[in-house]
Amino acid sequence: MHQRGLVERAQRGDHDAFAALAGAAIARLDAAARLILRDPELARDAVQDAMLRAWRDLPTLRDVDRFDGWLHRLTVNACLDQLRRRRRRPIEVEMTTLFAPSTGDFSRGVIDRDLLDRALQGLEPDRRALVVLHSYLGMPLPEVAATLGIPLGTAKSRLHRTLELLRESVAFEADDDRQPEAVPEGRFA
Repeated sequence: MHQRGLVERAQRGDHDAFAALAGAAIARLDAAARLILRDPELARDAVQDAMLRAWRDLPTLRDVDRFDGWLHRLTVNACLDQLRRRRRRPIEVEMTTLFAPSTGDFSRGVIDRDLLDRALQGLEPDRRALVVLHSYLGMPLPEVAATLGIPLGTAKSRLHRTLELLRESVAFEADDDRQPEAVPEGRFA
């Protein structure tokens, strides 16, 4: 059965239809939440909160064709709520592989991933959500804007500026990771 029929059945209280919808979306939502929150436990809590909100608010969903975007929006909002509740909790980093690793220099990939991870960690949660939804999950920018509840122009400008910040941060980190140059004897650095 296609998604529209499942959503309509779930709106009428069909638990099995909602379970099918949730099962189809849970892996994507969990991946997005992990990238936004940087903590697998908080991500699971956020996805669970989003699913509870989805079940509770599903009868009020007006456009059943926008179910996926609505569910992503609930998840992003649940992630931001988690961050607000746990501001002072230290964040542990765990990146899951979304794509098959390429063959090549393994150490360079680890270094690049670490640089990107540190740069993502330095972003504000709403900016990180924008990058995750667009760059990691491959959502088109209009859908990302709708999911985050911001105008398309705002999403475009924020994404542009955020990607600039990421590039600068990665370039700066890469320069810091280089070994210092040798200083000739008798000279000061």
